[in-house]
Amino acid sequence: MKKPLWQPGPERIAKTNMTRFMKLVNDSFGKSYTSYDELYDWSVQNAPEFWELMWEFGEIKSSKLCDEVVTNFSDMFNSEWFTGARLNFAENLLRYRDDRTALIFKGEAQDVQKTSYKELYAQVAGMSRSLRDMGVTVGDRVAGFMPNMAETVVAMLATASIGAIWSSCSPDFGFQGVMDRFGQIKPKVLFTANGYSYNGKTFDSLEKAKQITEKIPTIEKVVVVPYTEPRADISSINIAVHASDFSVADYDTEIEFEQLPFEHPLYIMYSSGTTGVPKCIVHGAGGTLIQHLKELILHTDLTREDTIFYYSTCGWMMWNWVVSSLAVGASVVLFDGSPFYPEAGALFKLAQDEAFTVFGTSAKYIASLEQAGVKPRETYDLTPLKAVLSTGSPLSVESFEYVYRDIKEDLCLSSISGGTDIISCFALGNPTGPVYAGELQCRGLGMKVEAYSADAKPVMGEKGELVCSAPFPSMPVYFWDDADDKKYLGAYFETFNNVWHHGDYVEITDTGGLVIYGRSDATLNPGGVRIGTAEIYRQMEAMPELTDSLVVGQDWQNDVRVILFVKLAPGLELNDDLKAKIKKTIRQNATPRHVPEKIIEIGDIPYTINGKKVEIAVRKIIHGESVTNREALANPQSLDLYKDLPDLAV
Repeated sequence: MKKPLWQPGPERIAKTNMTRFMKLVNDSFGKSYTSYDELYDWSVQNAPEFWELMWEFGEIKSSKLCDEVVTNFSDMFNSEWFTGARLNFAENLLRYRDDRTALIFKGEAQDVQKTSYKELYAQVAGMSRSLRDMGVTVGDRVAGFMPNMAETVVAMLATASIGAIWSSCSPDFGFQGVMDRFGQIKPKVLFTANGYSYNGKTFDSLEKAKQITEKIPTIEKVVVVPYTEPRADISSINIAVHASDFSVADYDTEIEFEQLPFEHPLYIMYSSGTTGVPKCIVHGAGGTLIQHLKELILHTDLTREDTIFYYSTCGWMMWNWVVSSLAVGASVVLFDGSPFYPEAGALFKLAQDEAFTVFGTSAKYIASLEQAGVKPRETYDLTPLKAVLSTGSPLSVESFEYVYRDIKEDLCLSSISGGTDIISCFALGNPTGPVYAGELQCRGLGMKVEAYSADAKPVMGEKGELVCSAPFPSMPVYFWDDADDKKYLGAYFETFNNVWHHGDYVEITDTGGLVIYGRSDATLNPGGVRIGTAEIYRQMEAMPELTDSLVVGQDWQNDVRVILFVKLAPGLELNDDLKAKIKKTIRQNATPRHVPEKIIEIGDIPYTINGKKVEIAVRKIIHGESVTNREALANPQSLDLYKDLPDLAV
């Protein structure tokens, strides 16, 4: 019998939003459910009723209710949710206009800045008007090359209020990484800060912004937000304007919220770029909203009284996720900088000072805390903290134990898992249930998540492919520039017929929880950040010293480290200077996260007969696993070069 690390008491369970929602289900449908498992089974067996009730429970604001909750439910790819409804995403996030704190921003080198709900509404009103005045309209793209600061949220909400589409990249992306993304979607406006800070150092953003505007002719305006200096010299960008000259808070105007269909595009997110330039994943306003409300209100137990934080950049979907907490009326904490600057416990000092109730981060951060010997419970007052959330990569058993031993005994540790692809989660926390070491607590309500064997049969208690076998509202509405849906179908629906295939190995346990074993495709995942191999290859192909390369992720110390194998041009050797050049090239043109931990010279790179690099097979070999599909390779003997490499043992 498994012993839980934590279990909520009866009084705590009774006060949760999950319990309130279960009562609503019981009252509405004549049920007498008392357990999460019963509620989950009902939610997937009666998905239209569940999502309709979630609309009511989440108090979604709309100018018109739907004609039908879901159409084509039996045809997953062609299903449509809440047809006929009209709403605006930003209107739902700006439903409060009082003096309660909406945003708390802390830059690593700045003092805390707070924005009330009243101030936030006024700032969005001014920004929305300014964007409309310059011609931004429904369907236009607005891009953010921004740190995680309050002005980024204002720009996003103003964009959404008009019905334009928001997309953002972290400012530590290299020029090519930004071009691979924004270059495809052709934004009309670019928001950028003048710079950003990380680990005590200041970095300029304006030179990259200048390069971006020179290469993307659709950009008509660059709005420069002050951050690392109060008023930077922007004269080198002839279409740039200081944010304070572009827009001011407007306390007298009601925002004109465009009323749009449920599936109207809201965000463009990006795949990791494993097989080429990143795919542009378009997410709808309604699906994002209702899914986030479900996850925040029910699975995170968020209320107006809470202060929620997620350590994230604006390039990760967890930023979009946590910002939706504004619809609940909670206080949202934004942080920009290194989580270990100026001290290893910097984020927990912030948690103490701002009375966090929900602390979200990555599995890598938690493991790094333990390795650094940080014991927050001994140094900081974390009395208000009720939940710690972790995602990005599987949270190890050791990290589960560390949280309860060295952070706080009485909290709900919710390891969650989903992705950019659905801008939400398949597996989540359950504030009414126990926490077991190494397990995600539950499958999300309304999400028919299963583990499939290779012959498409659901399995329990053993490893299988993570799938979702019934429609859900936050499926992408489409991929950008994918008129025949070839990219979309290829990404999720090629493996199993009419079933979403996600690319994770998962086990559904006898407790109803899940164990995630990592990616089943070639995507890298160091520190919980998904990285595509193609973004590294593009840099290597430009280096004359190399004739070929292959990159894989190696499981290492409860994380994944990036390993780059290089085939050198004749007569060259892999010395320290060449390694340094390779790393510098990747860092400057992709991001620091793309830089490999190890660079190893190799004699040959395996390819399939039709010319594709064989990353998954190499990954299996370096982990001591067998490869059964050698007949598909043009040069199968090359795989033997990757066996028992001494460099991979240290």
